Amino acid sequence: MAHKRHLNRRDILKGLSAGFAAAALGGGKLLHADQPAAVQNPLAKTGGGLYVNAAGPAKVSLVKGSDRREIVARALDNIKDDVLAGLRNRKVLIKPNMVQTNRPLCATHVDAVRAILDFLTPHVKETILIGESTASRDGTFEGYKNYGYLALEKEYNVKLVDLNTMPFVYRYVFGNENRPIPIRIISTFLDPDLYIVSAAALKTHDRVLATLSLKNVLLAAPLNDGKNDKGLTHTQDRFQVNSVLHYNMFHLAQEIWPDLAVIDGFEGMEGNGPVGGTPVDSRVAVASVDPLAADVTAMRVMGFDPKRILYMTSMAEAGMGQGDYEKIALLGTPLEQCLCKFKPARQMIEPYGFS
Repeated sequence: MAHKRHLNRRDILKGLSAGFAAAALGGGKLLHADQPAAVQNPLAKTGGGLYVNAAGPAKVSLVKGSDRREIVARALDNIKDDVLAGLRNRKVLIKPNMVQTNRPLCATHVDAVRAILDFLTPHVKETILIGESTASRDGTFEGYKNYGYLALEKEYNVKLVDLNTMPFVYRYVFGNENRPIPIRIISTFLDPDLYIVSAAALKTHDRVLATLSLKNVLLAAPLNDGKNDKGLTHTQDRFQVNSVLHYNMFHLAQEIWPDLAVIDGFEGMEGNGPVGGTPVDSRVAVASVDPLAADVTAMRVMGFDPKRILYMTSMAEAGMGQGDYEKIALLGTPLEQCLCKFKPARQMIEPYGFS
């Protein structure tokens, strides 16, 4: 499975980090989709650095239907054995998307989380955590209240937590002029005993075209305790195909990686996402224990080419997950029955050459 190839997602792969940073500081780009990782770095496939063997085949469950909770449940049931194999007796954190706390379309719908809980509860003994670290000044619990999450503590053995109140550690990302800057990362995301479920929404984004399961977790990890460190990940080249945000997400993914991706696309968001877009009646759900494969599939559903998304192609070449369409087995509804044509955010139209 992809997350096993990621060395349980928390092992810090230091061997190549300095060299990669030096290349980026010198103006180099991330890996290119037409060049294998072994060409890019001699440590590839040796176990001596960041790069590992190419990810194996992945299974992605894609389901279309008329009921949000039902299609999420069906998507998960299609990959039940894979989920349970990784779950074992680990603690569980469900991480929804609540980038803002008062715009329902931008958030993971509570019924999608109910479907995840329906699926997980029979197999998890301990209290399941639902945790978010909203970028909103109103605070995470304002989102829980506005989006109907408070009822979940009465319905299930769950606890709602504000991850912005958790301890943190320092890491580095690239800021203006490629200057490395310290960033506070919520320690919860680095816990090797935690099974992280990325409960994402199907949305466009004004920096990296779409925000799906990986970005939902990677950009949740920086702390917002009044001082919002999330913005430190994209301080320059905001509206470029090769924005520094792609590198910073790739960099953070060396330590932070969800175990299960669930993308609620019953009602997607197009246009000026991740907050100000408009609804799309897409009626799909995506699930996989390979979050990269899930995101690649979701991008195709949206009508975008994932091979043009720098952080995705780089993660695929680094063996973090499967990015090759030919090696992704789709379960459930055929892709051609799920295709939509999402409008991109206006800031992405020119950089990506959309008409």
